[in-house]
Amino acid sequence: MAGVVRQCNVKARTPGQTGLPKHPVPRIEVTEHGVGGDFNNWRTANLPGDRKQAVLLVTDELLGQLQAEGWPVQPGDLGENITLAGVAEAALKPGVRLTIGQAVLEVSEPCDPCTRLYELPYVGTSRGPAFLRATAGRRGWYAQVLEPGTVETGAPVRLVPAESPRSAERTARGLL
Repeated sequence: MAGVVRQCNVKARTPGQTGLPKHPVPRIEVTEHGVGGDFNNWRTANLPGDRKQAVLLVTDELLGQLQAEGWPVQPGDLGENITLAGVAEAALKPGVRLTIGQAVLEVSEPCDPCTRLYELPYVGTSRGPAFLRATAGRRGWYAQVLEPGTVETGAPVRLVPAESPRSAERTARGLL
């Protein structure tokens, strides 16, 4: 086992509000289009039907780094659907597959920080640019859903490293 789900997070669509911060829930239903009951303004407005950004993952390690730099960031603040404990930030990169509870996800791309983060109570417009710099390259990872399923707080997380193109070709030809 690589780690566990520290927290599942969602925010329902609420008129006049964005999707941040997300709030803890005991379990989520992960579908190929995202997390049931969760609103993501960016995906809804700009990427309808894009499955590569279905779920956002953030590690405790990343939150700890930001906290050590003086940002009081908590699980759900960065908009993540799943906060992972015991998973090294360096282990997440495109192509890595994760079995989380009943769901299987594949990391697709890093999440870029946006000005919606200004809405966090400890950021605001005055500290917004500094927080965007602090989270540049460190806002978590988007994942696409390979197998939908239920994910609960405390569920085990298993990682399957991305195959190199050469080993993927050998696997496909039955050589491994």
